[in-house]
Amino acid sequence: MHPLTLDRKELWILEQATRRVADELIKNSGVKLNYLVGTMIELPRAALLAREIAEVAEFFSFGTNDLTQTTMGLSRDDAGRFLPDYVDEKKAGVFSADPFQSLDTKGVGMLMRWGIEQGRKTRPRLKVGICGEHGGDADSVKFCHTLGMDYISASPFRVPIARLAAAQVMVEVKQTKQKRAK
Repeated sequence: MHPLTLDRKELWILEQATRRVADELIKNSGVKLNYLVGTMIELPRAALLAREIAEVAEFFSFGTNDLTQTTMGLSRDDAGRFLPDYVDEKKAGVFSADPFQSLDTKGVGMLMRWGIEQGRKTRPRLKVGICGEHGGDADSVKFCHTLGMDYISASPFRVPIARLAAAQVMVEVKQTKQKRAK
């Protein structure tokens, strides 16, 4: 998985180098090993060019921490000084939640939706997921399900939250299907 990919050509160069090294190592080990080469979608440009990038990438992993940072022009390192006011409705109230904790589905989410739709136009079975702190946020996990993501990655201490949120989504989907069947 290559981080911070800008476009198709850059990923193609990285993919070729990856396959050269990996195939040589696999050959020398005498073990049969299948692998995929993909990229993290962490830059707005990559999300916008997802259709072309999917010509090379076998999977996308949305790096939502960096995608949030680059889309919003906010530094996670500096945000602590002003973000509480941006979330507090009695102060600025710009955000309903901390965008580094719960996905900004309106802006960052739009880029994610676009990237997935465009990537799957090129590669219909493109594997798509997220990695980052948002994978451990229940609302973000539910949003990722609506986008048709295949997997969620989260830091170890957030895995229980991610699993619970994923289970809740599946229960809600099942209940909705049952209601429609009646």
